[in-house]
Amino acid sequence: MASLVPAPAPLYEDPVHAGPTDPVVQYDGRQWWMFYTQRRSDVAAPGVAWVHGTAIGVATSPDGRDWLYRGVLDSLPFEPGTNTFWAPEIVRAPDGVFHMYVSYIRGVPDRWEGHDRQILHYTSGDLWHWVHAGPVPLSSRQVIDACVHPLPDGSGWRMWYKDEAHGSHTWAADSPDLYDWRVRGPVLEHRPHEGPNVFALDGRYWMVVDAWDGQDVFRSADLDDWTPAGRILDGSGTREDDQGVGHHADVVAGPEAAWIFYFTHPDRDPQSPDSDGPAQRRSVVQLARLTTDGDQLLLDRDTVPFHALPRP
Repeated sequence: MASLVPAPAPLYEDPVHAGPTDPVVQYDGRQWWMFYTQRRSDVAAPGVAWVHGTAIGVATSPDGRDWLYRGVLDSLPFEPGTNTFWAPEIVRAPDGVFHMYVSYIRGVPDRWEGHDRQILHYTSGDLWHWVHAGPVPLSSRQVIDACVHPLPDGSGWRMWYKDEAHGSHTWAADSPDLYDWRVRGPVLEHRPHEGPNVFALDGRYWMVVDAWDGQDVFRSADLDDWTPAGRILDGSGTREDDQGVGHHADVVAGPEAAWIFYFTHPDRDPQSPDSDGPAQRRSVVQLARLTTDGDQLLLDRDTVPFHALPRP
């Protein structure tokens, strides 16, 4: 067995705009791919235009430890102009086809409110060339942050997502084939949040959601009923290069541990007079290790012993 060494911190920095957020990680049989929202943290623009007009950035790695920037997905645009892509989710179907569900906003708004948000569906055979399959009809026109996981009985798939028209809570929809979706209704309504991510570890299911001051954790035996199970990534890390709150995450789970990829703002200081300047906007992707202790999820964001991601 390969010796464990600490994971790099930061794990990954975007070399173009210094703003990788909302990472998702997928294995294609040869290498790992990281897809993320490429925020334009270095752009001078009015309001929050810097978080819009974003492409989906791509990096690859042989083991999940060392990442190489590969550019952006230029096959996603389906209408003219500069538009906004956020928070990709990617799953692989049993037939080998990859399915992406990505948040979409037309244009480059300079404010948060007043703009439709949709989740769009794409398919691919190689993770680079994507075919637009259309929008996913869900519970409102204010939906983002899809997460998809197979149902326990093998009957299909469940999608969790943030519905901003319903309290910024997590809702769910089911599909037998990853194409046709039926809304189930609200799942988590404890407080406003975003970025749900679901994974299996140690014989049960876990969900983490970004509550903006840390990640709330829930556990489930069946993907239907969720029980609160604490908080992680609330800024309590001790490494100087990995302090701050951890946001919108993706998890790769193995038989004994899981790896959570998340983004943080390492230079953010809410008290700074330049609290919205490029340095404050800068984000990086970090990695932490997850294990379980009974009904609790344990996070190691300090030593992070690592040798390679567990391959599916």
